[in-house]
Amino acid sequence: MTKLLTAQYDRVINQLEDTPANRKLVHRYIDVWEYPDGRIEVRADGTAPPYVPYARLSEIDHDAVIGHKRLGHALQVAQALQPQHDNRRASGSPSRTNRDNGVEPDLRPPGTKKHRELTQADVDDVIMQLALQHVQTHKLPRKPRQRPAGSR
Repeated sequence: MTKLLTAQYDRVINQLEDTPANRKLVHRYIDVWEYPDGRIEVRADGTAPPYVPYARLSEIDHDAVIGHKRLGHALQVAQALQPQHDNRRASGSPSRTNRDNGVEPDLRPPGTKKHRELTQADVDDVIMQLALQHVQTHKLPRKPRQRPAGSR
């Protein structure tokens, strides 16, 4: 348990409520129980304190790209790279068979890479594709013409 009352399990950060009882758990090991029906429960000292899960496998949405003037282009690159990421849970996690989404296959989807396998060439390819799309959709402004001297 960290100072911020967070515990990480299977790429999900679980944050406990800030109470004096939970503050005593800082820098101690806690248990995370996963039931066959897919429920996850954080346990400490025989109790199950309430917590809020935050998924670390997040997606950049279209509103975030439009909303940032200075970061818009960088967010477009990150958004274009997201389909190439392998966003499955950790390999040692249960298959969550009894949930509605069925058994998850062990193989990663074709065309995806782990985060550390993405190279600078992948980023450069995405930047070039976005630049070509930008040029095709936005015409460059023309240079102003000079007027004849007698037209004023």
